[in-house]
Amino acid sequence: MRTERLLTVVLMLGLLSGCKDVMFQGSEQIPNNIWEQRSNISFNVEVKDTMSSYDFYIDLRNEASYEFANIFMFVNTTFPSGKTAKDTVECILADKTGRWLGNGLGDIKDNHILFKENIRFPNAGTYSFEFEQGMRDEKLNGIMDVGISIEKHNTK
Repeated sequence: MRTERLLTVVLMLGLLSGCKDVMFQGSEQIPNNIWEQRSNISFNVEVKDTMSSYDFYIDLRNEASYEFANIFMFVNTTFPSGKTAKDTVECILADKTGRWLGNGLGDIKDNHILFKENIRFPNAGTYSFEFEQGMRDEKLNGIMDVGISIEKHNTK
């Protein structure tokens, strides 16, 4: 009985320590796991807090059949004012030996890749984030999901 209580407390502490303050999380499934160049993925994020700092992650799920060790993307941001910005991002999915870097068992890997760290949103309102695959191949086989996570920056 005492061991069960101790185990319960340890598990609860572990769960609580793993909690992140997620402001937004979204993902979109890629049809047939083939991401075509002209098939952009968009997320609209409502921002109210302009005082806190955030970390911006790109979430990718790929199959082992994906042919490359990386993926280039263009991230187009539209601010509430209508102003736009475009970033080119390289996400490394495998190491130099070809071993996949993401989490997961078997042929599917989840990647949580830091894109921007410790950023503040300049204005409240709706931000649009559009992802466009920027590889030379028009069709990328093995990309299952593309998403974003925006989390409060951990100052610890």
